[in-house]
Amino acid sequence: MLDRLFDVRGRAAVVTGAASGIGLAIAEVLATCGARVTLADADAAGVAREMARLAAQGADVRSAVVDVADPVAVDTALREAAAAHGTLDIVFANAGMSAGPGPTTPDGQLTAVEQARWDRVIQVNLGGVFATLQAAARYVADGGRVVVTSSIAGLAGDPMVGYAYAAAKAGVVALVHQASADLGRRGILVNAIAPGSIRTNIAGGRIREPEVAEAFASATVLGRIGDPAELQGLALFLASPASSYVTGATFTVDGGATAMRPLPGRPAAGGAPAG
Repeated sequence: MLDRLFDVRGRAAVVTGAASGIGLAIAEVLATCGARVTLADADAAGVAREMARLAAQGADVRSAVVDVADPVAVDTALREAAAAHGTLDIVFANAGMSAGPGPTTPDGQLTAVEQARWDRVIQVNLGGVFATLQAAARYVADGGRVVVTSSIAGLAGDPMVGYAYAAAKAGVVALVHQASADLGRRGILVNAIAPGSIRTNIAGGRIREPEVAEAFASATVLGRIGDPAELQGLALFLASPASSYVTGATFTVDGGATAMRPLPGRPAAGGAPAG
Protein backbone atom coordinates (compact mmCIF):
# COMPACT_ATOMS: atom_id res chain seq x y z
CA MET A 1 0.00 0.00 0.00
CA LEU A 2 2.77 2.45 0.92
CA ASP A 3 4.69 1.65 -2.25
CA ARG A 4 1.60 2.20 -4.37
CA LEU A 5 0.48 5.44 -2.76
CA PHE A 6 3.78 7.26 -2.36
CA ASP A 7 5.83 5.83 -5.23
CA VAL A 8 7.87 8.51 -7.04
CA ARG A 9 10.56 6.14 -8.30
CA GLY A 10 11.80 7.15 -11.74
CA ARG A 11 9.79 10.37 -11.75
CA ALA A 12 11.68 13.40 -13.05
CA ALA A 13 11.50 16.48 -10.84
CA VAL A 14 12.79 20.04 -10.64
CA VAL A 15 12.96 21.89 -7.32
CA THR A 16 13.83 25.60 -7.30
CA GLY A 17 15.54 27.15 -4.32
CA ALA A 18 17.07 23.75 -3.64
CA ALA A 19 20.48 24.76 -2.28
CA SER A 20 19.18 25.01 1.28
CA GLY A 21 16.17 25.15 3.55
CA ILE A 22 12.76 23.99 2.38
CA GLY A 23 13.83 23.46 -1.22
CA LEU A 24 16.70 21.22 -0.19
CA ALA A 25 14.44 19.21 2.13
CA ILE A 26 11.98 18.68 -0.72
CA ALA A 27 14.69 17.70 -3.19
CA GLU A 28 16.18 15.33 -0.64
CA VAL A 29 12.95 13.45 0.11
CA LEU A 30 12.15 13.08 -3.59
CA ALA A 31 15.65 11.86 -4.44
CA THR A 32 15.81 9.51 -1.46
CA CYS A 33 12.50 7.98 -2.55
CA GLY A 34 13.84 7.30 -6.04
CA ALA A 35 12.90 10.34 -8.10
CA ARG A 36 15.38 11.83 -10.58
CA VAL A 37 15.82 15.35 -9.29
CA THR A 38 17.23 18.58 -10.70
CA LEU A 39 18.23 20.92 -7.90
CA ALA A 40 17.92 24.50 -9.17
CA ASP A 41 19.16 27.58 -7.34
CA ALA A 42 20.85 30.93 -7.89
CA ASP A 43 23.53 29.86 -5.40
CA ALA A 44 25.91 28.03 -7.73
CA ALA A 45 28.29 26.82 -5.04
CA GLY A 46 25.51 25.75 -2.69
CA VAL A 47 23.50 23.80 -5.25
CA ALA A 48 26.63 22.07 -6.57
CA ARG A 49 27.62 21.07 -3.03
CA GLU A 50 24.20 19.62 -2.18
CA MET A 51 23.91 17.86 -5.53
CA ALA A 52 27.29 16.21 -4.95
CA ARG A 53 26.29 15.17 -1.43
CA LEU A 54 23.07 13.52 -2.59
CA ALA A 55 24.83 11.88 -5.54
CA ALA A 56 27.39 10.38 -3.15
CA GLN A 57 24.45 8.78 -1.30
CA GLY A 58 23.34 7.10 -4.52
CA ALA A 59 20.63 9.58 -5.57
CA ASP A 60 19.96 10.34 -9.24
CA VAL A 61 20.44 14.12 -9.17
CA ARG A 62 21.70 16.97 -11.31
CA SER A 63 21.94 20.71 -10.69
CA ALA A 64 21.06 23.92 -12.51
CA VAL A 65 22.03 27.50 -11.67
CA VAL A 66 19.02 29.74 -12.23
CA ASP A 67 17.65 33.05 -10.97
CA VAL A 68 13.88 32.57 -11.01
CA ALA A 69 13.43 36.28 -11.66
CA ASP A 70 14.73 35.59 -15.17
CA PRO A 71 11.92 33.84 -17.11
CA VAL A 72 14.27 32.78 -19.92
CA ALA A 73 16.61 31.11 -17.43
CA VAL A 74 13.69 29.33 -15.75
CA ASP A 75 12.38 28.07 -19.09
CA THR A 76 15.84 26.86 -20.05
CA ALA A 77 16.31 25.04 -16.75
CA LEU A 78 13.03 23.14 -17.03
CA ARG A 79 13.50 22.41 -20.73
CA GLU A 80 16.99 21.02 -20.12
CA ALA A 81 15.77 18.94 -17.17
CA ALA A 82 13.03 17.45 -19.32
CA ALA A 83 15.57 16.68 -22.04
CA ALA A 84 18.07 15.17 -19.61
CA HIS A 85 15.49 12.87 -18.02
CA GLY A 86 13.40 12.23 -21.10
CA THR A 87 10.36 13.65 -19.30
CA LEU A 88 9.36 16.05 -16.53
CA ASP A 89 6.76 14.90 -14.03
CA ILE A 90 7.11 17.09 -10.92
CA VAL A 91 7.99 20.76 -10.40
CA PHE A 92 8.32 22.52 -7.04
CA ALA A 93 8.30 26.33 -7.40
CA ASN A 94 9.95 27.04 -4.07
CA ALA A 95 12.59 29.73 -4.60
CA GLY A 96 12.01 32.98 -2.74
CA MET A 97 13.58 35.73 -0.67
CA SER A 98 12.80 37.82 2.38
CA ALA A 99 11.35 41.31 2.24
CA GLY A 100 12.96 42.24 5.53
CA PRO A 101 11.16 42.97 8.79
CA GLY A 102 7.45 43.67 9.04
CA PRO A 103 5.56 46.58 10.59
CA THR A 104 6.37 45.47 14.14
CA THR A 105 9.61 47.42 13.61
CA PRO A 106 10.04 50.98 12.29
CA ASP A 107 12.07 49.75 9.31
CA GLY A 108 9.22 47.54 8.17
CA GLN A 109 6.36 49.99 8.49
CA LEU A 110 4.44 51.03 5.40
CA THR A 111 6.08 54.41 4.91
CA ALA A 112 9.56 52.88 5.25
CA VAL A 113 9.19 50.28 2.49
CA GLU A 114 11.73 51.00 -0.25
CA GLN A 115 10.49 50.77 -3.82
CA ALA A 116 13.57 48.92 -5.05
CA ARG A 117 13.23 46.29 -2.34
CA TRP A 118 9.50 45.91 -3.06
CA ASP A 119 10.17 45.47 -6.78
CA ARG A 120 12.88 42.85 -6.29
CA VAL A 121 10.86 40.74 -3.84
CA ILE A 122 7.77 40.83 -6.07
CA GLN A 123 9.96 39.95 -9.06
CA VAL A 124 11.43 36.90 -7.31
CA ASN A 125 8.61 35.67 -5.07
CA LEU A 126 5.69 36.29 -7.41
CA GLY A 127 7.24 36.72 -10.85
CA GLY A 128 9.54 33.77 -10.27
CA VAL A 129 6.63 31.51 -9.39
CA PHE A 130 4.71 32.69 -12.45
CA ALA A 131 7.75 31.99 -14.67
CA THR A 132 8.11 28.53 -13.13
CA LEU A 133 4.41 27.76 -13.58
CA GLN A 134 4.56 28.94 -17.18
CA ALA A 135 7.59 26.77 -17.94
CA ALA A 136 5.98 23.84 -16.14
CA ALA A 137 2.94 24.21 -18.39
CA ARG A 138 5.27 23.78 -21.38
CA TYR A 139 7.34 20.86 -20.16
CA VAL A 140 5.52 18.88 -17.45
CA ALA A 141 3.93 15.72 -18.82
CA ASP A 142 0.17 15.28 -18.64
CA GLY A 143 -0.80 13.90 -15.26
CA GLY A 144 2.16 15.61 -13.58
CA ARG A 145 2.44 17.62 -10.38
CA VAL A 146 3.28 21.28 -9.72
CA VAL A 147 3.65 22.53 -6.15
CA VAL A 148 4.23 26.13 -5.09
CA THR A 149 5.65 27.34 -1.77
CA SER A 150 3.47 30.12 -0.37
CA SER A 151 3.33 31.14 3.32
CA ILE A 152 0.77 31.64 6.05
CA ALA A 153 1.70 35.32 5.65
CA GLY A 154 -0.02 35.14 2.27
CA LEU A 155 -3.22 33.79 3.80
CA ALA A 156 -3.88 36.30 6.55
CA GLY A 157 -0.93 38.67 6.72
CA ASP A 158 1.81 38.59 9.34
CA PRO A 159 3.18 41.71 11.07
CA MET A 160 6.52 39.93 11.52
CA VAL A 161 7.27 39.81 7.78
CA GLY A 162 7.76 42.49 5.14
CA TYR A 163 4.96 43.89 3.00
CA ALA A 164 6.29 42.59 -0.30
CA TYR A 165 6.72 39.08 1.09
CA ALA A 166 3.13 38.90 2.34
CA ALA A 167 1.76 40.37 -0.88
CA ALA A 168 3.75 38.01 -3.10
CA LYS A 169 2.81 34.95 -1.09
CA ALA A 170 -0.86 35.92 -1.32
CA GLY A 171 -0.41 36.35 -5.05
CA VAL A 172 1.03 32.87 -5.56
CA VAL A 173 -2.04 31.33 -3.91
CA ALA A 174 -4.13 33.08 -6.57
CA LEU A 175 -1.77 31.77 -9.25
CA VAL A 176 -2.27 28.24 -7.92
CA HIS A 177 -6.05 28.63 -8.22
CA GLN A 178 -5.73 29.90 -11.79
CA ALA A 179 -3.18 27.34 -12.89
CA SER A 180 -5.04 24.41 -11.34
CA ALA A 181 -8.12 25.30 -13.38
CA ASP A 182 -6.03 25.78 -16.51
CA LEU A 183 -3.79 22.70 -16.28
CA GLY A 184 -6.43 20.41 -14.84
CA ARG A 185 -7.63 19.65 -18.37
CA ARG A 186 -4.30 17.86 -18.83
CA GLY A 187 -4.52 16.09 -15.51
CA ILE A 188 -1.72 18.24 -14.05
CA LEU A 189 -2.34 18.89 -10.35
CA VAL A 190 -1.31 22.30 -8.97
CA ASN A 191 -1.18 22.89 -5.21
CA ALA A 192 0.49 25.11 -2.64
CA ILE A 193 2.26 24.58 0.66
CA ALA A 194 1.97 27.48 3.13
CA PRO A 195 4.65 27.06 5.80
CA GLY A 196 4.70 28.99 9.02
CA SER A 197 7.91 29.73 10.88
CA ILE A 198 10.56 27.35 9.55
CA ARG A 199 14.25 27.43 10.49
CA THR A 200 15.96 28.34 7.20
CA ASN A 201 18.62 30.74 5.92
CA ILE A 202 16.12 33.22 4.47
CA ALA A 203 16.83 36.82 5.54
CA GLY A 204 20.34 35.76 6.45
CA GLY A 205 19.03 33.23 8.94
CA ARG A 206 17.36 35.97 11.00
CA ILE A 207 14.88 33.48 12.45
CA ARG A 208 17.77 31.82 14.31
CA GLU A 209 18.31 34.95 16.43
CA PRO A 210 17.01 34.24 19.94
CA GLU A 211 14.60 37.20 20.16
CA VAL A 212 13.22 36.64 16.67
CA ALA A 213 12.91 32.89 17.20
CA GLU A 214 11.06 33.43 20.47
CA ALA A 215 8.60 35.82 18.83
CA PHE A 216 7.79 33.40 16.02
CA ALA A 217 7.65 30.37 18.34
CA SER A 218 5.26 32.09 20.74
CA ALA A 219 2.79 32.58 17.88
CA THR A 220 2.34 28.82 17.44
CA VAL A 221 0.27 26.24 19.28
CA LEU A 222 3.29 23.95 19.52
CA GLY A 223 5.48 26.71 20.93
CA ARG A 224 8.39 26.14 18.58
CA ILE A 225 9.77 26.86 15.13
CA GLY A 226 9.56 24.12 12.52
CA ASP A 227 12.35 22.32 10.70
CA PRO A 228 12.44 22.03 6.89
CA ALA A 229 12.29 18.23 7.23
CA GLU A 230 8.80 18.61 8.68
CA LEU A 231 7.53 19.57 5.23
CA GLN A 232 8.90 16.45 3.56
CA GLY A 233 5.87 14.26 4.22
CA LEU A 234 3.47 16.74 2.65
CA ALA A 235 5.82 17.35 -0.27
CA LEU A 236 6.01 13.63 -0.98
CA PHE A 237 2.22 13.33 -0.73
CA LEU A 238 1.68 16.12 -3.26
CA ALA A 239 4.27 14.65 -5.66
CA SER A 240 2.91 11.11 -5.49
CA PRO A 241 -0.17 9.10 -6.54
CA ALA A 242 -1.57 9.58 -3.03
CA SER A 243 -2.71 13.10 -4.02
CA SER A 244 -4.44 12.06 -7.24
CA TYR A 245 -7.68 13.92 -6.44
CA VAL A 246 -6.12 17.03 -4.90
CA THR A 247 -5.66 20.24 -6.89
CA GLY A 248 -6.05 23.98 -6.32
CA ALA A 249 -5.48 23.48 -2.59
CA THR A 250 -3.24 25.25 -0.08
CA PHE A 251 -1.88 23.26 2.87
CA THR A 252 -0.65 25.03 6.00
CA VAL A 253 2.32 23.59 7.90
CA ASP A 254 2.65 26.06 10.73
CA GLY A 255 2.61 24.39 14.13
CA GLY A 256 -0.87 25.74 14.70
CA ALA A 257 0.01 29.40 14.13
CA THR A 258 -3.08 29.96 11.99
CA ALA A 259 -5.25 28.48 14.74
CA MET A 260 -3.78 30.98 17.22
CA ARG A 261 -4.93 33.97 15.19
CA PRO A 262 -8.09 35.65 16.51
CA LEU A 263 -11.09 35.73 14.23
CA PRO A 264 -12.42 39.13 13.08
CA GLY A 265 -14.33 40.74 15.94
CA ARG A 266 -12.98 38.31 18.55
CA PRO A 267 -10.77 39.85 21.24
CA ALA A 268 -7.09 39.33 20.65
CA ALA A 269 -4.53 38.67 23.35
CA GLY A 270 -4.73 41.36 26.00
CA GLY A 271 -8.37 42.08 25.27
CA ALA A 272 -7.78 44.41 22.32
CA PRO A 273 -10.26 44.00 19.47
CA ALA A 274 -8.91 42.15 16.44
CA GLY A 275 -8.95 44.03 13.15
